[in-house]
Amino acid sequence: MSAVEDTALAAAHGVESRSKKLLRRYLLAFIGAAIVAFWALIILLGPAIAPYDYDAVELTQRLLPPSSAHLLGTDELGRDVLSRVIYGTRVSLPTGILVVLIGGTMGTVLGGIAGHIGGRLEELMMRVTDLFLCFPPLILAMAIAAALGVGWTNTIIAMVVVWWPKYARISRSLVIVQRSLEYVDAARMMGFGSSRIFLRHILPNTIGPLITLFTLDIGTAVITFAGLSFLGLGVVPPIPEWGAMVSEGRTLISQWWVSAFPGFAIFTVVMGFNFLGDGLRDWLDPRAKQR
Repeated sequence: MSAVEDTALAAAHGVESRSKKLLRRYLLAFIGAAIVAFWALIILLGPAIAPYDYDAVELTQRLLPPSSAHLLGTDELGRDVLSRVIYGTRVSLPTGILVVLIGGTMGTVLGGIAGHIGGRLEELMMRVTDLFLCFPPLILAMAIAAALGVGWTNTIIAMVVVWWPKYARISRSLVIVQRSLEYVDAARMMGFGSSRIFLRHILPNTIGPLITLFTLDIGTAVITFAGLSFLGLGVVPPIPEWGAMVSEGRTLISQWWVSAFPGFAIFTVVMGFNFLGDGLRDWLDPRAKQR
């Protein structure tokens, strides 16, 4: 065997070894990404693949078990559970993403500004943050949603109000760490302004951990929204939402499919984002790459 063939064979073995190592390390992340991609596809194709309208009532077909006509059965009004789960994806998942984006962005900016400026402004903003963090998030969201009234918009507002404080706290901590590093002192010595240092240097270096938290938090937001809908504080019927569907079937013990399948949908979404978030954390952490 020639030297060229030996080199090519060694390179092939090296690529294969690295691929296996990458697959082992990020297997759960790939699974999570596949789950998230599946539900994203359901959101896009929902109306085209749903066998029935989500609000099509047929009392003669009520509480039918899973069959060829209704793959996931029907609920107490004869509505197709599969169709409602599919349409519910277009409510539950985008809501979780929207809450995390709005609340996370707001908290990141406020916490970053507080950590960068310091002084009395930082003290004031952190005390306000602590005030919100004193209350259990779900209880506070329930109180705000109940005060605002039932509805999708009001529920999002209630969740955003309780969502931003933890991002503000984490963002402040990350900015404080970054502003004490040597590259910030070097930027000041070069004559860069405080705003430019914050926006061009400090803030981008805090994005990695926050992206991981954003991803992991989407599952939590979906569960929280489902919990509020379960209590009747989410969307207005007959709009399908997974938490509300679980609530509708909570007393139907024998007709387990009414609540089991939307509950399983919540479970898969949460697990998908958790797996994906763990993989992003390992990928964005330089110390994890060295192991």
